[in-house]
Amino acid sequence: MQLSLIRDVWITHNQPDGAKPGHQGHKSMQLIPRLYYKIRKWTKAIQLYLVIAGPGLVVMIADNDAGGITTYASTGAKYGYHLIWFLLLLIPIAYYVQEMTVRLGAVTKRGHAEAIFDGFGAFWGWFSLIDLMIVDWLTLVTEFIGMTSALSIFGIPPWATVTGVVLLMGTIVMNGRYWTWEKIAMLFCVLNLIYIPGAFMVNASVSDILKDGFIPHFPGGFNGELFFFLMANIGTTIAPWMLFFQQSSVVDKGLQEKDIPWGRFDTLLGSALTVLVAVFIIIVTGTVLHGVEIDSASQAAEYLMKTNHLVGTFMAIGLFNAGLLGAICISLATSWAFGEIFGWAHSLNQNIKEAPWFYASYFLTLITSGLVVLIPGAPLVLITLFVQVVAVTLLPAALVFLILLLNDKKHMGDYCNTTWDNWIGGIIVLIIVILSSLYGISVLFPNMFQ
Repeated sequence: MQLSLIRDVWITHNQPDGAKPGHQGHKSMQLIPRLYYKIRKWTKAIQLYLVIAGPGLVVMIADNDAGGITTYASTGAKYGYHLIWFLLLLIPIAYYVQEMTVRLGAVTKRGHAEAIFDGFGAFWGWFSLIDLMIVDWLTLVTEFIGMTSALSIFGIPPWATVTGVVLLMGTIVMNGRYWTWEKIAMLFCVLNLIYIPGAFMVNASVSDILKDGFIPHFPGGFNGELFFFLMANIGTTIAPWMLFFQQSSVVDKGLQEKDIPWGRFDTLLGSALTVLVAVFIIIVTGTVLHGVEIDSASQAAEYLMKTNHLVGTFMAIGLFNAGLLGAICISLATSWAFGEIFGWAHSLNQNIKEAPWFYASYFLTLITSGLVVLIPGAPLVLITLFVQVVAVTLLPAALVFLILLLNDKKHMGDYCNTTWDNWIGGIIVLIIVILSSLYGISVLFPNMFQ
C-alpha cells in the first residue's frame, strides 16, 4: 500500500506531458521502487549491525586508555608528526589480531582463557592466566593514575576520584544485563572522540602533517629511546588483555557463526577509530608541545591550557574518560578469565547472587589497583610507560596461543586460519619479537645504535 502510494505521487508530479503509459515515463517510474527496496535493504543492514556491534568497537576504542593517551601525547611532544605513519600501520595489525578472537569466540562459545586450558593443558593455561593477571592489574593502576591526574586538574582529590569510579563501575556492571553494560560502554566510546575537534582548534599545518607524518622514516635514527616509544605504541594498540576481553565479550553477547562477518566489520571499524584518535592526539601535542618534555597526558593537558584553555580541557576530559573506559574493560577481562578457569558463573547477564565470585574478583582487582594510586610517592609516571612495554613484551606468547587455536581444524571447521592468516600472524609476532630484542640490546649496549 505504501509503495503504491509512492508510485502514484511520483507519477502525478513527474510524468512528462503527453507521456504514454509504458513509454519513457514508465521506465522512469520503475526507479522509485528500486530505490525504495535499496534503502530498505541498507536500513535493515544498519539495524542488524547495530544489534551485533559492540565487542569490536568497545575493545579497540577502550585500548585508547589512560596509558595510551599518555603514550600518544608523549610521542607527539617528542617526535612531532614523524611517527604518524607507524601508527597507521597498526590498523591492519590490530584488526588481524582481534578478528581471530571473533571467530574463536563465535565458533567455540568459549572465552580465551578456557580455550587455552582446553587446548594446551593446565601448565600453559596457568602461564597465560598469570600473565594476564599481572598485566591487567598493572594496566588498571595506570587507568586510575590517568583518571586521578585528570580530575586533579579540576581540583578533585585522588581519593574522591578512586571512590567515585569504583562506585560508578560497580553500578554499571551489577545491572544484570550484558546489553545494558555494552550500551553504556559505547557512550564512553563516543566521548573518546573528543580529541578530534581539539586537533582542528590548534591550527596544525596540513602540509607539514602530510610531509612529516606519512613518509616512513625513523626520526633521530635507531636508538633505545626510539625503540621504547615504538614498543609503547604497539603495546597500547595491541595488548594481551584485548584478546581475552573480546573473545569473552563475543561469548557473553551470544554471537553466532552467522554473525562473524559483522563482527569482523565491527573490529575493523574499531581499529580504524582507535588509530584515528591516536593520530589526532599526536597532532595536538606535536603542534603545540613539540620539543617539550612530557611525562604524562595530564601534564600535557596543563601545558595546553596555557595556550588554549578549551583544548587543554578536552585533553583532561578525554584522559579521564579513557581511563574509565579502559578500567571498565580490563577489570572485566580478568573476571571473565577467572570465571572460565574456575568454573564460576561469569556472565554480565547474571546478578551478584547468581555469580558472586565473578563480581568478587571484579571488585578485588578494581579496589586494589585504585589504592596503589593513593600511596604517597609511588612512581606513577614510570609505571604508566613501563606497563605499555611490559604488555608488548608478553604479547608474542599470547599471539602464538591464539594462532595455534585458530589452526585447530577439529574445533574451528570452515573458520580455521588460512595460510594467508598464518603468514600475517607470524609476521606480526616476528616484528614484535625483533623490536623487543632490539630494545633489550639497546639497554645492555646503549652505544650500539647511536
